[in-house]
Amino acid sequence: MNMIPTTRTVGFQSGERNVFFHILTACNLSCQHCYINPAQHGTKTLDRETMAAWIELFARPGTPSNLIFLGGEPTMHPDLAFGIERAKDLGFAVTVDSNGYLFHDLLERTSPDLLDYLSFSLDGPDAAVNDPLRGEGVFEVCTTNLRRAVAMGYGVSVIYTVSSRNIDHLERMIPLLDELGVRRFFIQVIGLRGKSAQDSQEAVGGWQVDPGHWLRVVPEVARAAAARGIHVTFPKVFLDPGETFECAGLAADNYFIFPNGRVYRCPLCEDYPINAYRIEQNRLVKNHGLMEDSFFPLQIPEGCVMNRLLQPDNIVYDQKGRPEHCISCCLLKQEICPWV
Repeated sequence: MNMIPTTRTVGFQSGERNVFFHILTACNLSCQHCYINPAQHGTKTLDRETMAAWIELFARPGTPSNLIFLGGEPTMHPDLAFGIERAKDLGFAVTVDSNGYLFHDLLERTSPDLLDYLSFSLDGPDAAVNDPLRGEGVFEVCTTNLRRAVAMGYGVSVIYTVSSRNIDHLERMIPLLDELGVRRFFIQVIGLRGKSAQDSQEAVGGWQVDPGHWLRVVPEVARAAAARGIHVTFPKVFLDPGETFECAGLAADNYFIFPNGRVYRCPLCEDYPINAYRIEQNRLVKNHGLMEDSFFPLQIPEGCVMNRLLQPDNIVYDQKGRPEHCISCCLLKQEICPWV
């Protein structure tokens, strides 16, 4: 066995399917960087029958598919346990992304046999870093429930959204994950969508992390975590010289579903009514006109055309007007697995 952690880019696989299912937009928290946009995503909570019908709509029995329940806070939905069981029956690998409050006795109403992963969002290694971003008392509640989930045999992971507010505390997550018994760690880069997009213009220094800072910190922390036996996944963000840009919208099947019926293929587009599909009467309907998927085939030196159009401040140019970095598709990941 190779005990030296190796970083690899996780390329898009033909036929790969990931269904990101927002079953409601309500949440008990008011995180400063929340990407939910009620004007675009609605305020609806799907009823039990609709949730089941939409799960069935995206099921492909016999084809490996992941379904991730999202919100808002998905555990606020009283029928989430039912949704988990239905998705599992239809062949999905099932994940729930939670802020850690675990409403409606979720741990008791489902089981590790049905729920493949329960992901907890933490944006700091302690309350002093996490709670100003996510809310007072959140760190204590989240870590307490995480310990309960581990003790009950659930597969758990932690998601850390990196921004200018917490990047320099990322390294201190490693001993916390060790102590909590977490062996899967997802590092995300903040997307300027929803609330963070609105606040970024007003905040001193903004939310974004400059490319040099990201490249100095994140890969090194990922390697250090892997050396402690933690499987780490993080965005590629910047392509290496000579790497070819590839868009997940063309190379994989990813669907981002919102309770108002909008279905996106690219998460960067979620603040705009350019969704490629919509759900009408429990049927998936293609939208026509200048929608998000019209832009996926475009090739530009900056890499991701949606990033260039929607988040141009991410791109730095040299004196000759050339981009200093080629931005990868936001869904392209790197991973360091200590067991390979």
